[in-house]
Amino acid sequence: MTEPLDTHQPLDTDQPLDTDEARRAAGMRVRREVLGGAHVDRAVAAVTPFTADFQDFITRVAWGDLWQRPGLARRERSMLTLAITAALRHWDEFALHVKAAVHNGLTDEEIAEVCLHTAVYAGVPAANHALAVAKPILAELRGSTPAG
Repeated sequence: MTEPLDTHQPLDTDQPLDTDEARRAAGMRVRREVLGGAHVDRAVAAVTPFTADFQDFITRVAWGDLWQRPGLARRERSMLTLAITAALRHWDEFALHVKAAVHNGLTDEEIAEVCLHTAVYAGVPAANHALAVAKPILAELRGSTPAG
């Protein structure tokens, strides 16, 4: 298990993020910190000419800009991302961000609380499925079997 990141500070960089190249480099760094190097390596290895522009876009915009803004800590961004992906029923992305949320310092109880909060605003079926997706991932990260 990796230690949680310092989730209260945006990425320190000695260069302004005012060019695509600066955002791309910073975005790749943040993407690796949040999602893990193995995931990013697989994503980069899977890039094709058809998907290259999209991968560049999410690296620059999502990771190189949005995830570095000073208004929210990474753990808060993780909570929002979990709630939004559950509400929209994007389960693969939700599963990926359960792991990211743990890297960003969220506890299993906080992740469950996000799912409970999601039930009221996005519907009980979405929250119920989110809990079912999160449970085995959290158990794997904790080295245990899923509890009821």
